[in-house]
Amino acid sequence: MIAQFAASAQTITRIDGTNTNADSLSDKIRYLMNAAHVTGVAVSVFNNNQPVYARAFGLADVKNNTPLTENSEVYAASFAKTVFAYIVMQFVQEKVIDLDKPLVGYLPKDLTDYPSANWKKGYQSLKGDDRYKKITARMCLTHTTGFPNWRWFEADRKLKFKFDPGSRYSYSGEGLVLLQFVLEQITGKDYETICRERVFNPLGMSGTSMIWQPRFETNICYGYNAKDEPYELRKWKEPGCAGTMTTTPADFTKFFTAFINHKNLTAKSFMDMTSTQVRIKSRAQFGPMAIVDSTDNDVIQLGYGLGVGVLHTPYGRAFFKEGHDDGWGHYSICYPDKKIAIVIMTNSDQGESIFKELLADGIGDVFTPWIWENYIPYNQKHGLAGQ
Repeated sequence: MIAQFAASAQTITRIDGTNTNADSLSDKIRYLMNAAHVTGVAVSVFNNNQPVYARAFGLADVKNNTPLTENSEVYAASFAKTVFAYIVMQFVQEKVIDLDKPLVGYLPKDLTDYPSANWKKGYQSLKGDDRYKKITARMCLTHTTGFPNWRWFEADRKLKFKFDPGSRYSYSGEGLVLLQFVLEQITGKDYETICRERVFNPLGMSGTSMIWQPRFETNICYGYNAKDEPYELRKWKEPGCAGTMTTTPADFTKFFTAFINHKNLTAKSFMDMTSTQVRIKSRAQFGPMAIVDSTDNDVIQLGYGLGVGVLHTPYGRAFFKEGHDDGWGHYSICYPDKKIAIVIMTNSDQGESIFKELLADGIGDVFTPWIWENYIPYNQKHGLAGQ
């Protein structure tokens, strides 16, 4: 039971060596939720790479006054990308795929010749632009493919290159989906099957799937806007590595525990995955400032590893991953030298506005680049993302 980690006297050690306890952290979370009007929050804190605190607060279903619990079915958003990178690194270890071999080399026919009835998929629009032949798994995992985040954000809704592959960091779900497609061709398995075999079944994550399962109906958690109005549930029918995962706080805590202890990963794979592969110079992760370079985050040497962001602090390197969509805001960060980490999951558009304060109070993390992430605190009247 997750509840065993939430004893009132449980000491929680922060990265700077100071301590708090479970009740103090819970009181802080309740205060922040009330101040920022956050619908629900689930938090897990890790000391010595093991969960020492895991609690859920607020509501999963406002209309029915259903509490958010560790077993509520939450849309994971881009937390799914961490699972994908973890799986890819296992395939790299097994020499199923090489990080630096062009992905087209694994396909029996040209990438642009694979038909797709779904306009959101397929690569026919890349015909005539041979840059796709340069893309590697490393480029996909470091977000350096040159693709946009999603093709449907483009004016013509077609996939195209924004930058030359390997030239700069630019967050792209499209790049990860391409790598998923290639892995499915290599293995002959769909991604849901791969996840079950590699992660969900071995780790006992019975409340997790890359596609919607009817059994999730009994523990539904909705995502909410600032007025506590629910967004439509995302009931995915096809597995997508970049963001179709439904999970529970308890299940994701199981996964994150396995990940930070590099279960089924060699020490080298884990180090490669969570160390800087490419530096990030952009003023913001998304929006107009994403193509404007600056020195804003040079002090933390902001960069990207293989599937996770990386930063450097007086307490060693840290790696992080976000999850965001309408009604959902998640964040995770781990300091491997200190063996301290935190996972935050919220079902509210307001959720990200408490991250800065919660990270500082929970584990002493004051290094997360909150301006770059656009995690504008609830008590600041004006956003900073465009400054």
